[in-house]
Order: sequence, then C-alpha cells, then structure tokens
Amino acid sequence: MCGGVLWRPTGRSPGARRVRPPILADVSRVDGVRRGFRAAGAYVRSAPGTYGWLAVLFVTTVALHHMSPEFEKEFLRQRSTNIHELSQNPVRVLITSAMWIDGGHWLPYAVAYSVFHAQVERWVGTARWVVVCVAAHVLATLISELALLKAVNDGHAPASAVNTLDIGVSYALAGVMGVLTYRIAAPWKYAYLAVLLAVYTVPLAGGRTFTDFGHALAALIGLACYPLVRDRGSTWKPFRSPAAPSG
Repeated sequence: MCGGVLWRPTGRSPGARRVRPPILADVSRVDGVRRGFRAAGAYVRSAPGTYGWLAVLFVTTVALHHMSPEFEKEFLRQRSTNIHELSQNPVRVLITSAMWIDGGHWLPYAVAYSVFHAQVERWVGTARWVVVCVAAHVLATLISELALLKAVNDGHAPASAVNTLDIGVSYALAGVMGVLTYRIAAPWKYAYLAVLLAVYTVPLAGGRTFTDFGHALAALIGLACYPLVRDRGSTWKPFRSPAAPSG
C-alpha cells in the first residue's frame, strides 16, 4: 500500500496475561531459596549458645543410636544426676547430664530450642541466657534430688531410687520458658503464664514424681530470674494494633 504505514498494536489486548519466561521464574525461585538460607543462617548466628548446644545434642543422640540397649543404660547412668552420682562426682554429672537426651529423639528438641532458647538468648544475650539455664538446671536438680533422698530415708521411696536414671535438658528448658514470660506484653503474658504453670503443675496433682517436682521448680526459677531481664527493652506483642492515620 503506497505511502501506508503498517499499524502494530503496542498495548495488551483485554484479558491478555503477561507470561514470565521460564528462566526468570527459575531465577526468582533460586533467589527466594537463597534469601531463606541467609535468613536462617542469620538467625542461627544470633543465638550461638542455643545452636552450639543443639549441635552437641545431635552428635550425642547419634552416638546413642549406635549403642546396645544394655551399654546405653549403664553409660547414661554414669552421667546421670541421681543421688549416687551427685554424691560422688557432682560437678561432672551436672555438666554431662545436660549433653544427652533421654529417648533419642532430637528433632522435637530442635523445635523447642528454636522457639524458646533461641528467643531468650537473642533477647537477653548469651551470658544472661547461660545464667538462666545453669540456675534452672542446677538448682532444680539439687533440690529435687534432696527431696528424693528425704523420701528414701523416710521410707516413702525405694532404696534403688538413689540410682535412678536422670539425664536431659528439660530443667533448663523449663527455666527458659519461665523467664520468657517477661518478653511478652500484657495481657498475652498472663495467658502464656497460665499455660506454663498448668503444664508444669498439673502433673504434680496426678501422682507426683521427683522429675515433675523438678520441672515445676525449674519453671519457678526461670520466673525468679526477672532481675536479669527487666532492663532488656520493649516487650513482644503477638498482635499489633494498626497505626492510627496521620492528620
């Protein structure tokens, strides 16, 4: 057509959908994965004590799975914070008992450590987090074992109880869960505290054992650590109200 100009549409027709080239979609997914790994790495680095301890528990749990049941039982008993071992090697067993998991299931502890331990360590710092863990683990162990010893001497518990297998990290976890109460803003902290106390005190009513007593003590010790955390800044609000419009 002489002097004519071919017309070519420059816009999309109604209903047309822009399709991202497959290579761009793949790159976007890879970038998303990389960002996720970087975020996870930053989170782990922000709580070195928590994840260092968790790494030790992973190694010792793998080691337990390679032991025979008979050897495992005797091996753990020598590292247990029972009355006999505490009377012979108190410092050693208080340390070694916190490096093993009774039951051999590591993954639930990885979740619990990430939810509770890591949050407290990131909030108060590694040094104060260690103080809370040590206080809960050591004090709850010693007080509960003294109570058990009295029960043995009074004839309310068998003499064999002095060799009871008692290892694990649950006292430290209960203490950290207790101190975490002060991280949560009201009124949510009161709901959290009610659940925490129910978890650790209800078992006492249904047939008290020295470990149930120890867990309840550890949670109370964590609550008693308030002086360590009262200067640690603002509290966490699970549901933030929207900001008021300006003007």
